[in-house]
Amino acid sequence: MTEPLTPADVQSVLDRALPGTQIRFFENTTATSQQAADNIGCALGQIVKSICFLVELEGGRREPIVVLTSGDQKVDDRKIAEHYGVGRKKVKVATAEELIGIYGYPPGSVPPVGHRTPVTTFIDSTLARWDMLYAAGGAHNAIFPLTLENLLAVTGGTILDVVRPPGEPGA
Repeated sequence: MTEPLTPADVQSVLDRALPGTQIRFFENTTATSQQAADNIGCALGQIVKSICFLVELEGGRREPIVVLTSGDQKVDDRKIAEHYGVGRKKVKVATAEELIGIYGYPPGSVPPVGHRTPVTTFIDSTLARWDMLYAAGGAHNAIFPLTLENLLAVTGGTILDVVRPPGEPGA
Protein backbone atom coordinates (compact mmCIF):
# COMPACT_ATOMS: atom_id res chain seq x y z
CA MET A 1 0.00 0.00 0.00
CA THR A 2 1.17 3.50 -0.83
CA GLU A 3 2.05 5.67 2.15
CA PRO A 4 -0.10 8.79 2.65
CA LEU A 5 1.42 12.22 2.18
CA THR A 6 1.60 14.48 5.23
CA PRO A 7 0.96 18.07 6.31
CA ALA A 8 4.68 18.70 5.62
CA ASP A 9 3.97 18.02 1.93
CA VAL A 10 1.15 20.57 2.00
CA GLN A 11 3.23 23.11 3.94
CA SER A 12 6.01 22.88 1.35
CA VAL A 13 3.52 23.86 -1.39
CA LEU A 14 2.19 26.68 0.77
CA ASP A 15 5.72 27.93 1.51
CA ARG A 16 6.36 28.28 -2.24
CA ALA A 17 2.94 29.52 -3.35
CA LEU A 18 1.60 31.43 -0.32
CA PRO A 19 4.58 32.43 1.83
CA GLY A 20 3.58 33.06 5.44
CA THR A 21 0.57 30.71 5.35
CA GLN A 22 0.93 28.20 8.14
CA ILE A 23 -0.97 25.00 8.83
CA ARG A 24 -2.61 24.97 12.27
CA PHE A 25 -2.99 21.74 14.22
CA PHE A 26 -5.85 21.01 16.60
CA GLU A 27 -6.19 18.54 19.47
CA ASN A 28 -9.60 17.46 18.17
CA THR A 29 -10.31 16.12 14.71
CA THR A 30 -11.23 18.50 11.89
CA ALA A 31 -12.12 15.67 9.49
CA THR A 32 -15.65 16.92 8.77
CA SER A 33 -16.63 20.45 7.84
CA GLN A 34 -18.64 20.83 11.04
CA GLN A 35 -15.75 19.59 13.19
CA ALA A 36 -13.38 21.97 11.43
CA ALA A 37 -15.74 24.94 11.88
CA ASP A 38 -16.25 24.08 15.56
CA ASN A 39 -12.48 23.92 16.19
CA ILE A 40 -11.72 27.14 14.30
CA GLY A 41 -14.76 29.03 15.57
CA CYS A 42 -15.97 30.03 12.11
CA ALA A 43 -19.11 29.57 10.01
CA LEU A 44 -19.62 26.15 8.39
CA GLY A 45 -19.61 27.81 4.96
CA GLN A 46 -16.03 29.07 5.48
CA ILE A 47 -14.69 25.51 5.42
CA VAL A 48 -13.32 24.40 2.04
CA LYS A 49 -14.38 20.78 1.47
CA SER A 50 -12.25 18.77 -0.96
CA ILE A 51 -14.55 16.24 -2.65
CA CYS A 52 -12.58 13.92 -4.93
CA PHE A 53 -14.08 12.24 -7.99
CA LEU A 54 -12.89 10.05 -10.84
CA VAL A 55 -14.56 10.79 -14.16
CA GLU A 56 -14.56 7.96 -16.69
CA LEU A 57 -13.87 9.44 -20.11
CA GLU A 58 -13.93 7.95 -23.59
CA GLY A 59 -11.63 4.98 -23.92
CA GLY A 60 -11.95 4.16 -20.21
CA ARG A 61 -9.43 6.77 -19.05
CA ARG A 62 -10.26 8.06 -15.56
CA GLU A 63 -9.60 11.71 -14.83
CA PRO A 64 -9.09 12.60 -11.18
CA ILE A 65 -10.78 15.83 -10.16
CA VAL A 66 -11.22 17.64 -6.88
CA VAL A 67 -14.20 19.85 -6.22
CA LEU A 68 -13.55 22.53 -3.62
CA THR A 69 -16.85 23.60 -2.15
CA SER A 70 -18.17 25.43 0.85
CA GLY A 71 -18.75 23.30 3.95
CA ASP A 72 -22.46 24.09 3.90
CA GLN A 73 -22.99 22.98 0.28
CA LYS A 74 -23.56 19.61 -1.42
CA VAL A 75 -21.86 18.66 -4.70
CA ASP A 76 -24.11 17.74 -7.63
CA ASP A 77 -22.43 14.96 -9.62
CA ARG A 78 -24.95 15.59 -12.43
CA LYS A 79 -23.32 18.97 -13.03
CA ILE A 80 -19.87 17.37 -13.19
CA ALA A 81 -21.15 14.76 -15.66
CA GLU A 82 -22.72 17.49 -17.77
CA HIS A 83 -19.47 19.48 -17.77
CA TYR A 84 -17.59 16.44 -19.09
CA GLY A 85 -20.35 15.34 -21.46
CA VAL A 86 -20.67 11.91 -19.84
CA GLY A 87 -23.45 10.05 -18.06
CA ARG A 88 -23.83 10.53 -14.32
CA LYS A 89 -22.69 6.94 -13.66
CA LYS A 90 -19.29 7.87 -15.14
CA VAL A 91 -18.66 10.24 -12.19
CA LYS A 92 -17.68 8.37 -9.03
CA VAL A 93 -16.51 9.56 -5.64
CA ALA A 94 -12.97 8.34 -4.98
CA THR A 95 -12.60 5.47 -2.51
CA ALA A 96 -10.36 5.73 0.56
CA GLU A 97 -7.71 3.69 -1.28
CA GLU A 98 -7.95 5.97 -4.36
CA LEU A 99 -7.72 9.05 -2.12
CA ILE A 100 -4.34 7.89 -0.84
CA GLY A 101 -3.08 6.44 -4.13
CA ILE A 102 -4.10 9.30 -6.43
CA TYR A 103 -4.53 12.36 -4.22
CA GLY A 104 -2.14 11.32 -1.44
CA TYR A 105 -4.31 11.76 1.62
CA PRO A 106 -6.84 9.75 3.66
CA PRO A 107 -10.52 10.77 3.92
CA GLY A 108 -11.08 13.86 6.04
CA SER A 109 -7.65 15.33 5.34
CA VAL A 110 -7.47 15.98 1.56
CA PRO A 111 -6.08 19.48 0.99
CA PRO A 112 -6.74 21.63 -2.08
CA VAL A 113 -3.01 21.46 -2.98
CA GLY A 114 -0.03 19.11 -2.74
CA HIS A 115 -1.62 16.08 -4.39
CA ARG A 116 0.37 12.99 -5.35
CA THR A 117 -0.66 13.26 -9.01
CA PRO A 118 -1.94 16.21 -11.06
CA VAL A 119 -5.69 16.69 -10.66
CA THR A 120 -8.20 19.03 -12.26
CA THR A 121 -9.63 21.43 -9.70
CA PHE A 122 -13.10 22.99 -9.74
CA ILE A 123 -14.02 25.66 -7.22
CA ASP A 124 -17.59 26.32 -6.12
CA SER A 125 -18.55 29.99 -6.42
CA THR A 126 -20.43 29.93 -3.08
CA LEU A 127 -17.01 30.24 -1.40
CA ALA A 128 -17.00 33.88 -2.58
CA ARG A 129 -19.41 34.72 0.29
CA TRP A 130 -16.49 34.75 2.74
CA ASP A 131 -13.43 36.95 3.22
CA MET A 132 -11.50 34.12 4.92
CA LEU A 133 -11.64 30.40 4.18
CA TYR A 134 -10.13 27.36 5.91
CA ALA A 135 -8.92 24.26 4.08
CA ALA A 136 -7.65 20.83 5.15
CA GLY A 137 -3.90 20.62 5.65
CA GLY A 138 -3.20 16.96 4.98
CA ALA A 139 -4.15 15.39 8.33
CA HIS A 140 -7.40 14.87 10.25
CA ASN A 141 -6.49 17.75 12.58
CA ALA A 142 -4.68 20.17 10.24
CA ILE A 143 -6.20 23.32 8.71
CA PHE A 144 -4.84 26.42 7.01
CA PRO A 145 -6.43 29.83 6.30
CA LEU A 146 -6.61 31.44 2.88
CA THR A 147 -8.76 33.72 0.75
CA LEU A 148 -10.70 32.71 -2.37
CA GLU A 149 -8.15 34.67 -4.41
CA ASN A 150 -5.34 32.62 -2.81
CA LEU A 151 -7.29 29.39 -3.41
CA LEU A 152 -7.68 30.19 -7.11
CA ALA A 153 -4.01 31.14 -7.44
CA VAL A 154 -2.53 28.16 -5.57
CA THR A 155 -4.75 25.51 -7.20
CA GLY A 156 -5.08 26.91 -10.73
CA GLY A 157 -8.71 25.90 -10.28
CA THR A 158 -11.71 26.89 -12.35
CA ILE A 159 -14.88 28.36 -10.89
CA LEU A 160 -17.76 26.04 -11.80
CA ASP A 161 -21.34 25.70 -10.57
CA VAL A 162 -21.17 22.23 -9.03
CA VAL A 163 -23.55 22.44 -6.07
CA ARG A 164 -27.04 21.09 -5.56
CA PRO A 165 -29.91 23.49 -5.07
CA PRO A 166 -30.73 23.97 -1.35
CA GLY A 167 -32.68 21.06 0.13
CA GLU A 168 -31.44 18.39 -2.31
CA PRO A 169 -29.35 15.53 -0.88
CA GLY A 170 -25.82 14.86 -2.17
CA ALA A 171 -22.10 14.54 -1.47
